[in-house]
Amino acid sequence: MILKLEPQTLAEELGQLGVHPASEKIFLYKGEILPLKLVDIRTPAANIIKQEMLACGGDCAIPAGCVVCAEERVDAILLGTRKHYARLLEKLAQMPYFGMAAVQSELEALLDPAPLQTILADGRTLTYDRMLVMGILNITPDSFYADSRVPQLEQVLERAGKMLEQGATILDVGGESTRPGSDAVAADEEQQRVVPVIRAIKERYPDCIISIDTYRAATAQAALAAGADIINDVTAMAGDAAMADLVVSSKAPIILMHMRGTPKDMQQNCAYKNVVTEVAAYLVQQAQMLAERGVSKDKIIFDPGIGFAKDVKQNLQLMQGLKSLTGLGYPVLLAASRKSTVGSVLGGLPAEERLEGTIATSCQAVYAGAQMVRVHDVQENLRAIRMLEAILCPSHI
Repeated sequence: MILKLEPQTLAEELGQLGVHPASEKIFLYKGEILPLKLVDIRTPAANIIKQEMLACGGDCAIPAGCVVCAEERVDAILLGTRKHYARLLEKLAQMPYFGMAAVQSELEALLDPAPLQTILADGRTLTYDRMLVMGILNITPDSFYADSRVPQLEQVLERAGKMLEQGATILDVGGESTRPGSDAVAADEEQQRVVPVIRAIKERYPDCIISIDTYRAATAQAALAAGADIINDVTAMAGDAAMADLVVSSKAPIILMHMRGTPKDMQQNCAYKNVVTEVAAYLVQQAQMLAERGVSKDKIIFDPGIGFAKDVKQNLQLMQGLKSLTGLGYPVLLAASRKSTVGSVLGGLPAEERLEGTIATSCQAVYAGAQMVRVHDVQENLRAIRMLEAILCPSHI
């Protein structure tokens, strides 16, 4: 009898086998091929890295014309175990040319990542030993999912309390629908919707964490003054040039979401060569803009923007490739709850019937190593997440 083993069970299997403790790490380093994509590196570097990977016992896929340097820059795909990458890092350390020092630095950070955390302006810290859940509170009359609309203040407070009781770590308050084709509301109307709600939630639940779902710096600033803790910007600061200034001055964390255009026209901006690579590159670019102004990684969260300037196939590709984002050194939020892609995949179901599909997306976020999901149904998603976490890592129960 021959049994297949899952990578996450290998350590336990080695222990039960009785291998020498000193050799366990060696075996673990050989236990799984880890495909990695190098994006936009110099062609000579790609050729050298391929030869070094082959020498280490791994491999590297490069474009057909790479060997004759037909292009100045190319992508490459590394195929190796952690043992192969350890050897490659030793080689790269001796080659400070063709941009390989940067490759070495990024590879080291990916293979030995620092623990992720998010530090709020008041000093409280979000840690991600288990996935966190963000509950959605839409203070709008036109959000795509009718059951998420809570226009009356007492209803909002009841909904907020229920979500917190069910295990939500963050409450996401929004005053403008960003569904495809939606019209913008005036800034003062948006603030009139969200500021009193945030203030009231904080008064009733003073220890809760609130994110403000807005792309306007003025609204975000007013929300922070009312008690909000995190900015959730669906434009990743592209919608308002003042947003970056606010992040710097307020020290509040920001969720950077990928989108093209505006909610009104974003579905006419769905042309990608590789949606996963392009989304990742854009989010890193926006994060680097903040880094240049002194904003550290513990103030930034990535959101791939499911449903924003992507069609159904691209949304599925993003969720399938979500691990590409979770290796970038920033916490990742998946926000796919009850969205149209779920309905389309399941045969045209309306938003009211997309709970099971949403739970599947939350489970995929667990598999991909994401840190948070944003959902309408806190209890149902959290129960599925915790069960899957227990299966994948029983020792953490």
